[in-house]
Amino acid sequence: MSENDRKLHREAALTAGRPAPHIPPRRTKAHRIKDDSEALAVARELAHEFAPGAAVRDRERRLPIAEIDRFSQSGLWAITVPKSYGGAGVSAVTLAEVTAIISAADSSIGQIPQNHFYMVEALRLAGSEEQKRHFFARILDGDRLGNAFTEIGTKTPVDFKTSLRKADGKLLLNGQKFYSTGSLFAHIIAAVAKDDNGRVNIVFIDRATPGLDLVDDWTSFGQRSTGSGTVTFDDVEVTAFQVVDHDGVFERPTPMGPFAQIIHSAVQVGLARGALLETISYVRAHARPFFELSIEHGYEDPHTVYAVGDVSIRVHAADALLFRAGRLLDIAIENPTEDTVAAASIAVAEVKTLGTEVAQLAATKLIELGGARSTLESYGLDRFWRNARTHSLHDPVRWKYHHIGNYYLNGLLPPRHGAI
Repeated sequence: MSENDRKLHREAALTAGRPAPHIPPRRTKAHRIKDDSEALAVARELAHEFAPGAAVRDRERRLPIAEIDRFSQSGLWAITVPKSYGGAGVSAVTLAEVTAIISAADSSIGQIPQNHFYMVEALRLAGSEEQKRHFFARILDGDRLGNAFTEIGTKTPVDFKTSLRKADGKLLLNGQKFYSTGSLFAHIIAAVAKDDNGRVNIVFIDRATPGLDLVDDWTSFGQRSTGSGTVTFDDVEVTAFQVVDHDGVFERPTPMGPFAQIIHSAVQVGLARGALLETISYVRAHARPFFELSIEHGYEDPHTVYAVGDVSIRVHAADALLFRAGRLLDIAIENPTEDTVAAASIAVAEVKTLGTEVAQLAATKLIELGGARSTLESYGLDRFWRNARTHSLHDPVRWKYHHIGNYYLNGLLPPRHGAI
């Protein structure tokens, strides 16, 4: 990398941002979760802990460093490590439900490990035996993977300028990433880069590696505490052991795409659940009746009763689709074929579309039924809509409708990539 390019990379990365927080090395090994039922129980316990501070973290853009440490040390970040490597190897149904449970409490925290789980799945599908043993052991002990995937300024979100090139006998990583969810909390950064042959690879880099810079410059109006900012790689020297072929997992039928997407779907379903629960709680406690009605409480208003019933039905439908998608994804994981992977992709796309719509509907009804006082900043109720709207932009739902329609109407299988 030239000195001028290096200077431009650093200046772009450090503009209007804060230095990355210090993440100390782990002092103890994480708890090891044994099975699906324990994973769900631990998720419910953590959601109970995380929910009370969600509004304040959102309002102050406070990074949930302590919460993420609690999350990963609980063992939940290692639940997809296969049983043959010492993990719980939980089902996709359980992974989705864990994500939804946490996201109902705080959707930023729920989203943060999405790319961690994606990279664990990449290792499972494409890693060498030695890579699996090494990285799975670290993950089981509590190390977190952070995302360095998408870039700004390319033609599409899946075009990459970040390069992995051989120079003077060294393998060097250069480039810059944005939307790097989870990177600020990570022990290992998983970067996506093109090699000399134009193939896309995942490169696993320890956080303290020279030339790797993290910047807290995420300023979106929603998902404020995901820390999805900038990562810069400036002649970062790596070895072949740190590289996993990313293209290969989409060149054959694998569950990689629907696996990635079911976690995003679960974030939306969790947001819908959280907004509905907040609506019921707030309306019961604070909503006043319309003056034309001769009733004592706002929750007796027939229009309010109807609206809560309507949203409840839609949230429960999204719950059912999430479970169904998990079941079909588990089939594709067990037996990956063109047909099973396509069925899983479509099922996940269905829950993503409905979950996205219901999350925004529930968040809107929360404010509508709560009344004017519900807009006060002190309640922080607007975060549900802001978070649902922001997270929905990760990949366009309109294209999911297109692939779903083509699948059922024309018998066309969806493409294989990380957004379907």
